[in-house]
Amino acid sequence: MTHSTRPSGTFVLGDRPVKRLGYGAMQLAGPGVFGPPRDHSAALTVLREAVALGVDHIDTSDFYGPHVTNQIIREALHPYPEGLVIVTKVGARRPDDGSWVPAMSRAELEGAVHDNLRNLGLDALDVVNLRMMGESHGPSEHSLAEPLTVLAELQAQGLIRHLGLSNVTPAQLKEAQGIAEIVCVQNMYNLAQREDDAFIAELAAQNIAYVPFFPLGGFNPLQSSALSSVAASLGFTPMQVAQAWLLQRSPNILLISGTSSVEHLRENIAAGTIVLPQEALTQLDAIGTSAARPE
Repeated sequence: MTHSTRPSGTFVLGDRPVKRLGYGAMQLAGPGVFGPPRDHSAALTVLREAVALGVDHIDTSDFYGPHVTNQIIREALHPYPEGLVIVTKVGARRPDDGSWVPAMSRAELEGAVHDNLRNLGLDALDVVNLRMMGESHGPSEHSLAEPLTVLAELQAQGLIRHLGLSNVTPAQLKEAQGIAEIVCVQNMYNLAQREDDAFIAELAAQNIAYVPFFPLGGFNPLQSSALSSVAASLGFTPMQVAQAWLLQRSPNILLISGTSSVEHLRENIAAGTIVLPQEALTQLDAIGTSAARPE
C-alpha cells in the first residue's frame, strides 16, 4: 500500500480548497445523536475554537438531534467566516424514539433541504450528501437515481451548490455521475475498516474527495495493541496516530473527526502535523488485514 508523504495541506471540496482536517458536528447533539447536548455552552465553545484553530470544513446534518446540531452551528458561528464550507446530508429522519429511518421521498428530501437552510441560516447549502441507508453502516446496492434527481433539481434552483454521496458503492457512484457531478463520497473507513481501499484510489484519480465517517471507530472506538504500541513509541495518542495514518493514506482524504471537548479538538488538530515513518505505516497497515482476528 502506498501512502502520501505530505499528510496535511488542502484538497478541493466542490469549488474550494479546504484544509484536510475538518470537524464533524455529530457529537454536538445529545446521547445517541438525539436531543440537546449535555452542555450547550461547551458545544458553542468547541465550534468557535475549531474555527479559531483554522478549521474551514464542518460536516453536519439536520437529522442530528434532529435540528439541534445545525441550530448550535448557527448560534456559534453565524454570520459565517469567509471560506468556511459546511457540508450536510439528507436521506434519513429521526422519529420520537430516536431511531434512524430512511427519508427518500421527494417531499422528505425537499423538506430536509429547507430545514438545513433554515436551521443553518443559509440561502444555499455548500455541499449536500445523499445518505443511502444500508445495513450496519455499510452500503447496499439500491438505485439512487430517484432521490438524487430530486437533489439535482434543487441544485438547479440554486439551493444547493454541490452534491455528494454517503454510504455508497462504486456502482452507485457511477449511476450518480450519470445524473449530476459528485464532489465527495463519505463512507465508513478507518484503520480497521478498509473495504474502500480500491474505491479511494478510484476517487483520487477523479479528483473526488473521500471523507471517512467513523474515522476513529465511531460508536465502538478503535482498539488495537499495534496502534497503541506505535502511538507510545512516537509519543502521541492512539487516536492522533489513527488520524495521521488516514491523512497519509491518500491525498484526497478529508477528516471530520468530531468531539465535544476542546482538549480532544486540539489533539485532533495536532494530528495534522504528524508525519508517520515508514516502519509505523507498515505496522498500522497490517491492522486492517488482521482486524477480524482477536488479538
